[in-house]
Amino acid sequence: MLAPRRAVFAEEAAEVEVLNANVDKLKSLRKKIGASLARLEESGRTVQDAIGPMYGNTQRLQTMNTNIARIQEVIEKFKAPLEQRDREERILRSRPDRVGLQEYMSSIDRTSLALKNMKTTNMKSNQQAISDLNGLLQVGVQNLEDVFRDTLRQGSQPIEPLKQLTTKTDFPRLSSSKSGQLRTINQHISAHVSHGSQPGELTPSARAYAHERGQYITLSLQNLATASLSTARKVNAEAVYRQGSNGIGHYAQGIQGMYTAEYDSISAIFTREEWGSVLQATCQSSLATFASTLGNLDTHVKNNLLTDCYLAYEIVDVVSSTSLQLENRTGELKHAMSDALKPVRETAKASFATLLNDVRTKIQQMQSLPADGGAIPTTTEVMTRLQLMTSYLPPVCSLLRSLGDGNWTSPNPGASSTSIPTMKSFDVGADGKQLFAHYALDTIETLLTSLESRARALLKGKPLQGVFLANNICIVERMIRNSDLDVLLATAQPKLDLWKKKASNTYLEAWTELTRFLFDSIKTTPRPGSTGGAIDSAAILKSLSTKEKDGIKEKFKAFNPAFDSAVAAHKQYKMELEVRRQLSKEVQVSVEPLYNKFWDRYHEVDKGKGRVKYDKGQMSGVLSSLA
Repeated sequence: MLAPRRAVFAEEAAEVEVLNANVDKLKSLRKKIGASLARLEESGRTVQDAIGPMYGNTQRLQTMNTNIARIQEVIEKFKAPLEQRDREERILRSRPDRVGLQEYMSSIDRTSLALKNMKTTNMKSNQQAISDLNGLLQVGVQNLEDVFRDTLRQGSQPIEPLKQLTTKTDFPRLSSSKSGQLRTINQHISAHVSHGSQPGELTPSARAYAHERGQYITLSLQNLATASLSTARKVNAEAVYRQGSNGIGHYAQGIQGMYTAEYDSISAIFTREEWGSVLQATCQSSLATFASTLGNLDTHVKNNLLTDCYLAYEIVDVVSSTSLQLENRTGELKHAMSDALKPVRETAKASFATLLNDVRTKIQQMQSLPADGGAIPTTTEVMTRLQLMTSYLPPVCSLLRSLGDGNWTSPNPGASSTSIPTMKSFDVGADGKQLFAHYALDTIETLLTSLESRARALLKGKPLQGVFLANNICIVERMIRNSDLDVLLATAQPKLDLWKKKASNTYLEAWTELTRFLFDSIKTTPRPGSTGGAIDSAAILKSLSTKEKDGIKEKFKAFNPAFDSAVAAHKQYKMELEVRRQLSKEVQVSVEPLYNKFWDRYHEVDKGKGRVKYDKGQMSGVLSSLA
């Protein structure tokens, strides 16, 4: 057993020796490697010391290269707008019709964008380029304005509005194709000039539109303005204005038609915010002509106020209605129309007092009145004025409403703060009609008061004064009854009845005077035995003394000529049919009962000697013949 063990130990011992030999080799190898690492480290330090500066230089060169590339990019970026400027300049310096309108507007868009980009860099070196692009953009916009203006002119030849009015055709508007082209051009112009415009300031295209179309409207309306003035001229200075004979109606209709059509054209081209301002600018010139025309008409009315105040009422009515319709349709021009109308409106307001004063003045200046008591033409003239006013009731009511009830007595009522009526001013309902009724009654009262005063001064005798006043009252009543005044002056009759009563009483004073002969203070008693209440004249006279009988005879003697004179005068007076009937009836009611009573009592005093000229039947016949 020892032998095998020794063999194993010998083998293991050999392996140990081999391992030890390997360990020695590894140690030797490690030493060599350590020595090599030391030499390598030393060589690395040497290399690092040699290569380090070279590496730093390389990094700096790489950074410099990057910066140079970026500078080149910036230079190219700066060069691009300049190159684009040269490219766009060739387009924008040309006419739009040569390069095409669409390409021209695209070039403006590109130029505007380039300008915007350059401004964001905020570099001083770009200031010259920015200035050049600004100038170039202005050239382009100006050329677009020229195209806009030329396109407008092609459809802006003056027309004759009277043709549209008489044929009842629409006023011309810009065609849809032309409006579309103008709208596109306007959008580009507005987009590139809006940054330099003030708030509320019109764009260049809007100014061009206002000028071209404003001139078109002014020239088109010129003949209507001229016609309004020419139709106001009078051949006969005393002729009263006839409704509708002046051209102002057609003029206002022409203005309304052209302004409405222009508003539609403006709406198709400009933005909603611009419609009002562009319309006002477009209509400014024609409105100035309109205001001048109304001013000339106002002067004409002032110079002929008594006969042509109705023209002023018509102008107020026509222009107010036109202004209202334009306001409803466009929302504009109300104040401009108001300012144009103001002078005529103030003259129309002052006319009410002037007409009242004319009634007083005209009657006070009369040097004589009809000797037969007939009505004077002035009464008919005054009532004709009131009748004519009913044909202008809407404006008259509006004017009276602006004056206020009773404030028409002064010829200078003062300028109204509002020169055009409101919606309520167009209402001709109860309030307006009542104001007119008050004014008409004031006019009639002024007329009759002045006539009564003048009659007392110029006519001799109460009967003649009464007849004169009654005749004129009759004319007033008749002209009210036979016109639209009948309804408007329904409350006037009580006042007229008072005047009629005054005229009748004045006339009857002479008849009342002669009836005093039919009164007596003799006390008589019925004859004894008389029956049936019959009066026995002989019995009454028998009971009288001689002196009392003589007194009765004198009464008959005095009554007869006075009565005959009154009858003769009555038949000589010129009376309107209604007046003659009324006064005759009142005379008969006043005289006949008294005479019959007196005759019944004392007719036997005559005894056939002619002292009692009329019996009861004859008296009744004479009095009946007065009608």
